[in-house]
This record gives sequence, structure tokens and C-alpha cells, in this order.
Amino acid sequence: MSNPQQLRYSKEHEWLSAAEDGVSTVGITEHAANALGDVVFVQLPEVGDTVNAGETCGELESTKSVSDLYSPVSGEVTEVNEDVVNDPALVNSAPFEGGWLFKVRIAEEPADLLSAAEYDAFVAG
Repeated sequence: MSNPQQLRYSKEHEWLSAAEDGVSTVGITEHAANALGDVVFVQLPEVGDTVNAGETCGELESTKSVSDLYSPVSGEVTEVNEDVVNDPALVNSAPFEGGWLFKVRIAEEPADLLSAAEYDAFVAG
């Protein structure tokens, strides 16, 4: 499993892209997608919602379980990925590309986000 080097990661297994015009993309990692199993339903925050770093902002339901979705940063949701809402399996097949979840205009970024190498070490235990 290879986590893209340009992304940053949370200990709750979300990834965050570098900001473009103050907006970053959020998704879950391949590790999380594999642990969940086949994702069959996603509940995402609404455009305009305020999300807070480390707090739940949605759910991912798989054939195995329901898992909370956490926001890695604080800010305002600017876009949700309707493709994932309509085809939740994208989270499993392309977690770093078409399976992204939402975009957020960052108000505050926590200091504890991990680099790809730090995240790899974290999931390795």
C-alpha cells in the first residue's frame, strides 16, 4: 500500500490535500478503505456546513460495519463528491482519486497531521 507523499494524514485515517486557494480535499486512506470492506453507503457533510478538526462529520457504512468520518481540519465545506454518494464503491476502488469525499475551506489546521512516512509508521504499529 502506497500513500501519496504530497498528502497529509490524520490518526483517524483521513487524508488531506495541499490547499489550493485555501481549499483542500478530504478522503479516507486505502488502509481505512481496506479495513472497512466494501463501502455501500456514505453520509457526507452538506455544502456550507462547518466542520471541526477531530470531530465527526459523516459516516461510512460497509458490509462489515458503520464507521464515523472525521474532519482532519476545521473549516467550511465547499463541495461534496456526489459521485461517491451515488457509487460508494469508489471509496474502495480509488480512495486517493475519484473516491475523495469533500472539499473544505480551511479555517484552522491542527499541528498533528502526519506525513506519508509518519502515517505508514503509525498504521504499521
